[in-house]
Amino acid sequence: MSESLEGLFAQTLARRNVLKLFGVGGIAALLSYSRLSKPQPIVFQQDRLELPLQVGRDLKAVVIGGGLAGLATAYELSQRGVAVTLIERSPQLGGKIASWPIQVGDDHFMMEHGFHGFFPQYYNLFSLINELEIRQNFKSLDYYSLVYKEGYAPEVFRPSNSAFPWNIVDLAISSSNRLKWGINLTHMKHLEVFREITGFRNPQSYNRLDHLSMAEWVGDDFPKGLYDLYFLPFAKSSLNAPDVLSAGELMQFFHFYFFGNPEGLAFNGTCQDMGRSLVDPMVEAIKANGGEVLTGTTVSQVRWDEGKITGISYQKGSVATNPVPFWVERNPLLSNDTLEYFGAGDQVYSLAPGAKTALSLTCTHQGCSVQRQVDTTADGYLCPCHGAAYASDGQVLAGPAQDNLTAFKVLQRDGDRVQLIAANVESGGNPSHDLTADYYIMAADIPGIKSLFALAEGTVEPILAQQVDELQVADPFAVGRFWLDRDFDWEHSWFTSLSGYRLTDSITLYHRIQEDYIDWAERTGGSVVELHAYCYKEKEFPTQADILDTFETELYEIVPELKGATILHRQLVNQKNFAGFPPGSFANRPQTATTTDNLLFAGDWVRMPFPCGLMERAVSSGLLAANTILQREGAKRRPILTVNPEGVLKI
Repeated sequence: MSESLEGLFAQTLARRNVLKLFGVGGIAALLSYSRLSKPQPIVFQQDRLELPLQVGRDLKAVVIGGGLAGLATAYELSQRGVAVTLIERSPQLGGKIASWPIQVGDDHFMMEHGFHGFFPQYYNLFSLINELEIRQNFKSLDYYSLVYKEGYAPEVFRPSNSAFPWNIVDLAISSSNRLKWGINLTHMKHLEVFREITGFRNPQSYNRLDHLSMAEWVGDDFPKGLYDLYFLPFAKSSLNAPDVLSAGELMQFFHFYFFGNPEGLAFNGTCQDMGRSLVDPMVEAIKANGGEVLTGTTVSQVRWDEGKITGISYQKGSVATNPVPFWVERNPLLSNDTLEYFGAGDQVYSLAPGAKTALSLTCTHQGCSVQRQVDTTADGYLCPCHGAAYASDGQVLAGPAQDNLTAFKVLQRDGDRVQLIAANVESGGNPSHDLTADYYIMAADIPGIKSLFALAEGTVEPILAQQVDELQVADPFAVGRFWLDRDFDWEHSWFTSLSGYRLTDSITLYHRIQEDYIDWAERTGGSVVELHAYCYKEKEFPTQADILDTFETELYEIVPELKGATILHRQLVNQKNFAGFPPGSFANRPQTATTTDNLLFAGDWVRMPFPCGLMERAVSSGLLAANTILQREGAKRRPILTVNPEGVLKI
């Protein structure tokens, strides 16, 4: 046994502390856990009775939101004889895994919201992939590296057949940092930490920890090596910053991805963009079963009566072409005395004091946010990605953009937010359509859900209104993708987590993963590299130019061989719509089934009854929403799988 393992498991422990924290049953469970057989997924939800697969009557469902959660709901319901209408505001389906065309020189690529890893414990997502017979669209990345800027050697994670405690044993054996973990199980605080990370239980873990942020929980005598090596980088990969992430939610995240997971941390990537690899096949299956899919469609009204939704109205066209009002919050970091800014990420609007018209700062070329330029020679906006230039009134002046910035009328102001509506829409040119259904599933992201409730006509169920109002988004997420004129050697995984940099949290070598990028690299000798910032602070990086410049600087630190390379193209995706899990948010977080009989929620932001995260959380919530409808209609529910929902040392 290594010196680290002796330090971790075979120290002389204070017997009363161990018994107090774990109990005799917990110790027995730890010692009896089999090393020889791989733990199998747990069936969370399965009907014991023989029930029909199809619903027994004509049934209609409207799914609002075409991300993974909405697609999963629509897919399952359409398979079971439900007439489904799926509505998505964006031109592309997929939400956070959507892809869209861009041009780089003479070449065309599909851009995404950033690389996503498909972990093997995404049981429900992979069950859909297997049903769709698209497993060939995914490729194993074999192993996963975590590289630190300084202080620690890289960590490497590989597929596993063991859950806790043997995955810890394997990690300690393979880790060159094992002597730096800093765990001392004779120390009561360290024992408490060990108990929490190995004994997740819902709701007990939340009851103990949800009132604390991760930063608060680790601030008192936490093992430094454990924090630096694993807690900080993995917590940020939840897309929530440590100062605003519930410690209870962190335990759920760690349990799902590591302590309760027998699969290891290696994962799959997609052979092409996620649109072609996953989204398109799901949409084709929905349509093949009679489902209607509406993209570029905005819900303009949600009608409520006697505690239920009685119908919705929608209009074709994007926000920029629709007479549908929406609210947006003031951005105090960008605003000044001469110009106010509203929104964040790639959805920012400028408004002069007293003006009745706001200007969308989304570049009409390829979607970056333009930045205000004020000097003696020019007074307008410049795109930091590709150099498009606009006058102060939004008129395009130069660069690759062909269309002016979009103008929006200011309808009203309420404190630090304004209500906007597209300014150049002809009256009567965009007719409204009414739609009624037996069930409504809201599967938008958090800003979208809040917007749907703001569009309510009638009396909204007050508990739901409060729950939605309390939802919070996380700090912004940014992706910088760079096309360079040279390749480079890389000893780590093709997707590698990074720790210790001011902005960058991971690097992806697209020219090693996706086929279009592999072909381009072989033709040109170049490379395509993507950097992620999972949850940066807007105060440190208030503009997209700040983000891009920092990404570029840190790219040369991460890959010194690229110093002197020519950047042929750079693309930025910058959004603020990921789910936040702040302290105190667990108890009142909405679940898939709501207090309104014909309304269900789905998304990576809902409260889940078993451990899951990110894409698997979105898909699982969508399947749970579909199951709720199927159960009410007397049809057989889909089996829902999960890792062991509780830690081995649960108390």
